[in-house]
Amino acid sequence: MTKRSARLTTRKTLLAAGAAVALAALNAPAVAGFARHAYHRYEINQLDYKARYGHWALAALPETYQLNSIHAILLHTGKVLLIAGSGNNVTQLDGGVFKSTLWDPASDTFKKIDTPADLFCGGHTQLPDGRILIAGGTARHEVLKGDVTRAGGAMLVRNEDPERGRTFPKGTVFRSPAGVGYRSQFAVHVPAAKTTPTDHGGNVTVTASEARAFVEAVEQGPLGITNTTEQYAIDGLKGKDADNLYGIANKLGLDKKDSQGTKDAYEFDPATEKYIKVGSMSEARWHPSLTTLSDGRVLAVSGLDDTGQVAPGKNEIYDPKTKTWSKAPARHFPTYPSFFLTGRQKIFYTGSNAGYGPGDKGRTPGLWNLADNTFTPVPGLKDQDILETSSSVLLPPAQDKKVMVLGGGGVGESRAATSRTAIVDLGAAHPAFTLGPRLPENTRYLNSVIMPDDTVFTTGGSSGYRGQDASDILKSQFYDPTKNTFIPAAAPTVGRNYHTEALLLPDGRVAVFGSDPLFSDQADSRPGHFEQRVEVFSPPYLFHGKRPDLQQADSTEVERGDEITLRTEDASRISRVRLLHPGSATHVTDFDQRSVALDIARRAHGSLSVRVPDDSSLVPVGWYMAVATDREGTPSKAVWLHVH
Repeated sequence: MTKRSARLTTRKTLLAAGAAVALAALNAPAVAGFARHAYHRYEINQLDYKARYGHWALAALPETYQLNSIHAILLHTGKVLLIAGSGNNVTQLDGGVFKSTLWDPASDTFKKIDTPADLFCGGHTQLPDGRILIAGGTARHEVLKGDVTRAGGAMLVRNEDPERGRTFPKGTVFRSPAGVGYRSQFAVHVPAAKTTPTDHGGNVTVTASEARAFVEAVEQGPLGITNTTEQYAIDGLKGKDADNLYGIANKLGLDKKDSQGTKDAYEFDPATEKYIKVGSMSEARWHPSLTTLSDGRVLAVSGLDDTGQVAPGKNEIYDPKTKTWSKAPARHFPTYPSFFLTGRQKIFYTGSNAGYGPGDKGRTPGLWNLADNTFTPVPGLKDQDILETSSSVLLPPAQDKKVMVLGGGGVGESRAATSRTAIVDLGAAHPAFTLGPRLPENTRYLNSVIMPDDTVFTTGGSSGYRGQDASDILKSQFYDPTKNTFIPAAAPTVGRNYHTEALLLPDGRVAVFGSDPLFSDQADSRPGHFEQRVEVFSPPYLFHGKRPDLQQADSTEVERGDEITLRTEDASRISRVRLLHPGSATHVTDFDQRSVALDIARRAHGSLSVRVPDDSSLVPVGWYMAVATDREGTPSKAVWLHVH
């Protein structure tokens, strides 16, 4: 080889080596990132790590059963009812495609459930017999300004005829003095007018009855816009009928149209695994809250009505014995207000809500006495306008009467968020909120789940409105009420924001569902997609060795105040027993869940006797999971009891 060729070879070698070094330098961050990711995967699967922080795993949800889970409810059969309805999908609503899935976590099996109506964004609660009441839902999805092609809005339909009421079908045309037609979007019934005697001579005053309707212009475009109060004739009516029956509206426009609710109500029967139609509400509701009272009846509050406006304080009570509704005390709240039963006919409103409603009305936390419809504000929380999308939980055990509010955001589409937590002792002479420990980040849409070991597991959320700016928070932590501090837990792998929910399962794990981001990228340039994956968290206590043994009592039927005997081979090892009410979650609100401490009366070989508190506001009638925990905080699997 000549000197020249040797020099060329050497030069090529040096250039290649230099290129390799340069490429290595360029790829170093990627290589380092891959290494960190690989090590993290290794670390989180080590037993020591799991025993300290817990472990996440995706549930094997077959594609045929996947759905946009908006509502998650634990049934006393141990199965989980997931409800999507139309799943926030206009095409499915218009096509009548409504979905529910039943998941059995014990066998990891699934079943499709025939869903009779769009239960999307209804309210739900556990009934005393274990059935689930679902009330309200979606008649029409939100239409944003710019997408509205026909002027429309709310119209009052009046009837001045005291002899009879009238029902007008969907599609009835109301015509303005200028001849512009507006078509009703649903059927409307107007009762007969009321008559009031004015003297003993038989003279009466006639007061017109009213009913709400939502109308849209027959023709597209700006012709239908009006901002003045006008009277609208009803096509097809003549003579006295035309005089007595008419519409009144003061604004019909092309502005944003909010979602509209329905009056429908159903019970879901865990035994037959079917929905059963029950009596309809008098008010349409979308985003209502349902709360089971101490006597087993159910209070329905708030929600957007059939014109897309917050139901103006028109609340109702459902009687599960008659399957009918009656009036409840009138009081205004924003949609999905968080309520906690504190006594007979007494409710605590934390201020948490899921949005919709004016920022200066119904936002103040307080104690609501249904018996006389009085409301006593509970002080201590500044900036009540950032309680929207916050989480609220009755801290365990329920006997302590302490309620915690966690995180939250500004009204509507505000980008404001907070890491604040606050706690109120409702047993104090003068209850007032005091600040608790801060969350790791400003957090909206935080899931909070009561655990068998008297901690509260919190997970997910985002700092931005519906996860804007790629702001999902991949963090979890336990709140320990005895130490008033947060303890880190393993990080989830799936982000969760709007339309998310979480439940404690009978085996002690936590399942997390849903998320409905506006966008799928940090630049907020690509539309988001509903998160259908289910992620399950196994808490650290599941990696601490053998769990305490607990077996079914001789009878699942239990009376409040009774002493019951549970079978166990670990009586000496068990330090406490809790009754855990199954969760019923949507929009990070779940006030069905509660944990009641049971006094241990006697221990014997092979058994443990406990006493159920004799207080219907502390232990409302219904199904509960009984869980025994040892001195290390390791819980047994749950056994089901039906408390009367």
